[in-house]
Amino acid sequence: MTLICADIIERIMKNKVYFIAILYLFLSVSGSLYGVNEKTIRLGGVSGWSAAERRTGISEVNFIRPSPVLVLSSGGGNRSGFSADLSLSFDEGHPSLFRDSTGHYRVTVSPNLDAVDRRYAQSGFGAALFPNVNDSDFGISRSGGSLVVEAQNRGALFSSNNRFGDFTIEFWLNPFILENGEQILLWTSTRNPALGSGSQTITCTSSKNRLQWSFKNFFISPSGTGSIDIDLTGSMPVVPKTWSHHLVRFDSVTGLVEYIVNGKSEAIMYATTTRREGGEVYIPLTGEGGNFVLGRDFSGLMDEFKIHGGYNINPVLNKYPLAGGRIETRPIDLGAGSNGVLKIDASGGRTALPLTAGRQNAGLTSEYRQSGRFLFSDSAEMQFFIRVSDNAFLWNNPWIPVTPGLNISGSACGRYVQIAVDFYPSSGGQSSPYLEELRITYTPDEPPLPPAHLVAVALDGAVQLQWRNSPDQNTTGYLVYYGTSSDDYFGTDAILGSSPVNAGKVNSIVIEGLKTACYIISV
Repeated sequence: MTLICADIIERIMKNKVYFIAILYLFLSVSGSLYGVNEKTIRLGGVSGWSAAERRTGISEVNFIRPSPVLVLSSGGGNRSGFSADLSLSFDEGHPSLFRDSTGHYRVTVSPNLDAVDRRYAQSGFGAALFPNVNDSDFGISRSGGSLVVEAQNRGALFSSNNRFGDFTIEFWLNPFILENGEQILLWTSTRNPALGSGSQTITCTSSKNRLQWSFKNFFISPSGTGSIDIDLTGSMPVVPKTWSHHLVRFDSVTGLVEYIVNGKSEAIMYATTTRREGGEVYIPLTGEGGNFVLGRDFSGLMDEFKIHGGYNINPVLNKYPLAGGRIETRPIDLGAGSNGVLKIDASGGRTALPLTAGRQNAGLTSEYRQSGRFLFSDSAEMQFFIRVSDNAFLWNNPWIPVTPGLNISGSACGRYVQIAVDFYPSSGGQSSPYLEELRITYTPDEPPLPPAHLVAVALDGAVQLQWRNSPDQNTTGYLVYYGTSSDDYFGTDAILGSSPVNAGKVNSIVIEGLKTACYIISV
């Protein structure tokens, strides 16, 4: 309810001044009158998402719709549970900015290396593009792009003369053609002099649309007197113009070296004297001055290249984290009074798979909708919540689940409102919902018309007040505030009690106990 006042300035003999205010209570209109004085506040859309102050696992992007939208963050960070030794996300936007986020390795790129944005990336905000002489889908006609990674401190797993145990190498690959002999990865170093001359290599190359891994002079016997070579070949073809996940991992307890594609084991060998489980295990020992070269003879896209100092049992294959994300808006001020929030509306949709060469017209979005339940065909979903308060810093009311476009049931009245949205990816983690705009519809607690013809008559130590009823039919009563200074109506002298005095639903009242006669000086 709202309190409206009309001031009367009273002057008391002996220079004591009383300020009298008549206020009355206004009963909020019922739901049947919704729409008469509705107001709407818009968040997002062309105004942007500055109001979404708290974001967990959420990114703001500009390429899905004409206006910025909120979407689940993809990639980024380490979701495997292992501490990364090397992490190249390729999210920096330009090859010259590519870097190892762990700080263990130095990255050098060739002039012909390129980058693509989030529309084409498997994870995060970008991917590396290793160009071919005629990649017309991307408007390029050059070749020879590559990326060199070198250890720059002893904390790097692949620093010189380092003996270590478990490790995992993984990356996403999207080849354009995958011809025989394309080189995806090459590690070379000078072999440890104690083991004789020759180089030490790790290679990943293509043959018959499959990837082959080779480890030469890399796995060394515990005594340091011999080495064992490991060769692994994938069993299933790698499909061009399609993202696939490739992972090689080593278990230093059993000696198992395993090649996994899209989460499925395709080849295994044992780095043991028996070539089977149970023999003496040979473990990695790096040589001098080694480095990785990525994509020297490769044509296509690469994303999220990582090395872990551990045996990755459960590689992360989903583009978006299954735990989802959440936003909460800042407190939105609806104006003074106890405003009634009627409903929220929303517009948004669901992302599709990343664009790749030859698939540009497939579209990046689908199932766009406005309000209703935001549950999509692949189980991607957004859930909406609201809470209200009269204090921007005190939120005792719980979050209320709401469906965009439907009237809010229960009490949702207050000066401040907050909106929260939970984002959940598809069941496979390959698509995300996105939020384009929120609209809050409410009825402002606007003041009704004041009572008319207010008359004050000075009496001996009192004042008599008379007024006509407020023209607003929802008025339920009147309060009389009094005090000794303007805007401070908290006097205590009156016989009827301390300010405010409840006059009820009447048209006159006498405020007695003001200690001396008074007379009107202004109205």
